[in-house]
Amino acid sequence: MTHACAAGVDVGRDWLDVGLAPSGKVFRLANAPAGVAELVARLTREGVAKVVLESIGTYGARLVRGLAQAGFEVGVVDPKRIAALRTAEGRRAKTDRLDAGLIARFALLMQDAARPVPSARAFEIRALSTRRRQLVEMAAMEKTRLKQSLDEAVADSCRRAIAWLAQERADIEARLQALILEAHDGPARQALLQTIPGVGPAVSMTLLADLPELGSLDRKAVGSLAGLAPHPNQSGTRTDQAHIGGGRPCVRAALYMAAVSAARSDKGFKREYQAMRQAGKPAKVALVALVAIARKIVVAANGMLKSGKPWLKPA
Repeated sequence: MTHACAAGVDVGRDWLDVGLAPSGKVFRLANAPAGVAELVARLTREGVAKVVLESIGTYGARLVRGLAQAGFEVGVVDPKRIAALRTAEGRRAKTDRLDAGLIARFALLMQDAARPVPSARAFEIRALSTRRRQLVEMAAMEKTRLKQSLDEAVADSCRRAIAWLAQERADIEARLQALILEAHDGPARQALLQTIPGVGPAVSMTLLADLPELGSLDRKAVGSLAGLAPHPNQSGTRTDQAHIGGGRPCVRAALYMAAVSAARSDKGFKREYQAMRQAGKPAKVALVALVAIARKIVVAANGMLKSGKPWLKPA
């Protein structure tokens, strides 16, 4: 198999529309175990090495696992990048078949489209982490409803729902923690992360579950993957303020909460946060400092896991 032939898959709930490049062939299979097996066999016969699909949620999870197990290079990319190629080609029509061909051409053109696929254990850890966030969000909504309830029967229903969600969250967290600790160097990695001010069990669990690359990247890459790297916006003599964006929202949110805690800690970043406030900066501007602290935390965590050394307070 060579990179001369690539495939793109437009994933739907029921169907997989598959395009091949450069041949332009397009076909459809069911998004089911039998369909995935047939797709793997056909791509093997066609000499495909790289397969790309859009990052659109859980409908493609079965396909990604099947392709990775069969030895294909797999890429799960931001749909905005695919849409940008459609614009660059001057195309406006959009159907599942056309999208499959477009993704296949993207796979053929972009050398960075394929990246290492997580192991089966990593998939399970990430799924449990997602479920934990869902339970937290549902509990927050039920607590809001409880506060707004004027009827005791409704209030009792909210309390029962909150209690059930709390128990379910505890069960999921226990399973997630067990899987993280079973992983290679899991206990040591978690212990190292928790030496960072502001990083407790919940944040360290999120980092290990949703940012498994931590410890293997450079400082710029880890900041970007966490969604905390400022992106410049400059053209000619105009230079606008850089803004963060992209990355993994769940990781960014966890690091921001860690930064809020670290900004209050004498062992953390209290001094530099207070320096901005004492300089007369308004609270909104001081929030920028929290984002910077969050970025420093993830960069420090990356370096610590590389070196195996615990947190040291900045001089």
